[in-house]
Amino acid sequence: MSTAVVVGSGPNGLAAAVHLARSGVDVQVLEAADEIGGGTRSGELTVPGLVHDHCSAFHPMGAGSPYLQTLGLERYGLRWLWPEIDCAHPRDGGEAALLYRSLEETAAGLGVDGARWRRMFTDLAGGFDALAADLMRPVLNVPRHPLRLAAFGPRALLPAS
Repeated sequence: MSTAVVVGSGPNGLAAAVHLARSGVDVQVLEAADEIGGGTRSGELTVPGLVHDHCSAFHPMGAGSPYLQTLGLERYGLRWLWPEIDCAHPRDGGEAALLYRSLEETAAGLGVDGARWRRMFTDLAGGFDALAADLMRPVLNVPRHPLRLAAFGPRALLPAS
């Protein structure tokens, strides 16, 4: 039997360990921290009862990962939580642009820029599942939706301004 050592028990390390183990490899996972989970850990960092995320509080790539979806992690208590506001971006004048899960709600909060936001993201949001399938595949594969991927690329490079 083949053996492997995975260093780190964050989401990527654990996903690799599971994949190897499912393929018949004897896997050992090493973790320097006191608990597993890497950047997906939460804990009472300041005062009792107030739970903080150690790193990112939002894991869209994890929630959308085709591989993680095959693991049935809900059986073990995983529950993806979705915030009311996904993120905020500072704007000139001390205000913030708020990104909601709703394209329309986000556009409504952008004032005169709302129409531009809607034009820029409506088609991407409408075909996100197809786009995500290409984005989440190994780079060496031929995209299944090359036109959608090509339309996404230049928009992803634009500055927030």
